[in-house]
Amino acid sequence: MNRPFMQIAQTVVAVGSVLLAMIAVWYAVVVMFDLPKILLPTPVDVVQAGWEERDAILRGMWVTGLTAVVGLFTAFLVGGGLSVLFSQSALLRRALFPYVVFLQTVPIVAIAPLLVIWSGYTFRSAVIATVIICLFPIVNNCTTGLLAVRADHDELFSLYGAGRLRRMLRLQIPGAVPQIILGLRISSGLAVIGAIIAEFFVSNGSVYEGLGALMTGWQGRSRTDALIAALFASALLGLVLFGAVQLLAATVLRRWAYTGIYKSS
Repeated sequence: MNRPFMQIAQTVVAVGSVLLAMIAVWYAVVVMFDLPKILLPTPVDVVQAGWEERDAILRGMWVTGLTAVVGLFTAFLVGGGLSVLFSQSALLRRALFPYVVFLQTVPIVAIAPLLVIWSGYTFRSAVIATVIICLFPIVNNCTTGLLAVRADHDELFSLYGAGRLRRMLRLQIPGAVPQIILGLRISSGLAVIGAIIAEFFVSNGSVYEGLGALMTGWQGRSRTDALIAALFASALLGLVLFGAVQLLAATVLRRWAYTGIYKSS
């Protein structure tokens, strides 16, 4: 078995072991303190509720997952383009980077209502919110990678008279792959968070089937067991998206992701 796949398998086993331990503690706390179901149901109650609402949860995972993937991909395209511009112009970097930081510092719960007003109770609004929350890690890491050119490599390209385009395609982008992957890893989890938070607001004015909409409805009906089941479904989505980025790094981008042109020899 290849080393990256072995590492993934070990990670899955470790995560599963911790999850089982947490479930055991959870069950013990409920039984020990005789907590009411509306406050904290047992793991069995959550599994039963999840099975009863499996169709709604699966639809919700599809809608939220699609929102997260589209938002993450869009953020990668926008953030990658901005990073290329920032790497080529220090003036643009100084002028525009503070606004990228601004998107990170303003809570998404403060921006989401405005997006609903401007874009409506639509899938598009949820995607825009996801892009906003994913953008900063991608721009920050991609820009760092594109600017981290080793001096000897830069001098070699200058010696051969390489232009900006050739330098970008042959030197900067291949060497920035480890940083790009790092940005995508961070944003993969944030994408699910952004999608669900946006759905809290989007579902207020329309029939929406994302996990965020389900959570809002079940919270209003005091369905704590189903609410926790949806919470686990959202965590699973985040793990799947993170795992997809890891798999991309371990296969398609393995040559650059695990070696990197900037690593010391």
